[in-house]
Amino acid sequence: MHILLTRQLEDCSDLILRFKDLGHMVSHLPLLNIEKVPYDQKKITNCKSIIFTSANAIKFLDTKEIDKNIKCFCVGLATEKKAKSAGFQNIIAAEGNVRNLKELILQNFNPSDGDVVYVSGEIISSDLDQQLINDGYSVKRLINYKTNHNKIYDDNFVEKLKGNIPNIVYIYSYNSALSFLNFIKNENLQSFWMDTNLMCMGEKTSSILNEIKWKKIFLFNPGEEEFLLYKI
Repeated sequence: MHILLTRQLEDCSDLILRFKDLGHMVSHLPLLNIEKVPYDQKKITNCKSIIFTSANAIKFLDTKEIDKNIKCFCVGLATEKKAKSAGFQNIIAAEGNVRNLKELILQNFNPSDGDVVYVSGEIISSDLDQQLINDGYSVKRLINYKTNHNKIYDDNFVEKLKGNIPNIVYIYSYNSALSFLNFIKNENLQSFWMDTNLMCMGEKTSSILNEIKWKKIFLFNPGEEEFLLYKI
C-alpha cells in the first residue's frame, strides 16, 4: 500500500522505517512547522506535577532545573517516551486521549498536593487546565511552542502524489487537518481521495476533513498506526 505520513520527520522516522520494512510505499508531507516560543521558567521551578499532551512540549522545555522525580502525566506513549528521554522518572501515561489523562490525574494527584503546570503549544484541542481548575486544582499553563501551517510544498512531490494517490493518510491533530485541507484545496485535489482511507486522531480532527469524500475514516490513538493497517 501507499501510505502518506504528515508529521515532522523526527516524529515519524521510526514509523516510516517500520512501514517500509513491511513492504509499503511511504510518502512524507510535513503539514506543520513547529517553533519554540519564550516562556517564564519560574512557572515550573517549584511545581509538584507536570502535564504534557505532546512530545513537542517536552522538546522545547528546558528541563535542567526541574526535579525529575515529580509526577509527570503524559497523554500517550510517544509523549511518555520523550519524557523518559528527558530524564523524568515518575511518569504516568494515558492511552492517547485527554479524557483518560484527566482521569489518571484525578486518581493519582490531589489538589492539596500542590501546583500543577500544564506545558503545551499555543493551540490545544482540549482545555484540560480549565477542567482541572474547575475540579479544585491549582494549574498554570505554560506555552513553549507554536505551530505554523506549511504553505510551501515541492512541486515535483505534488505531481508524483497526484499520479499515485495514497491508500492511507495519517492526520495527527486539528491543526494538521486544517493544513491538509488547505493543501488539498490549493492543489485542486478535492476529488482525488475516494479510494483513500483517512486515519485521524480524534473526531475533532476528522470533522475538519469531512467535506472531502474518503473511502473510509478511522479514528486512532498514537501507537496504533500499524494496527490500523489490518483493519482495512
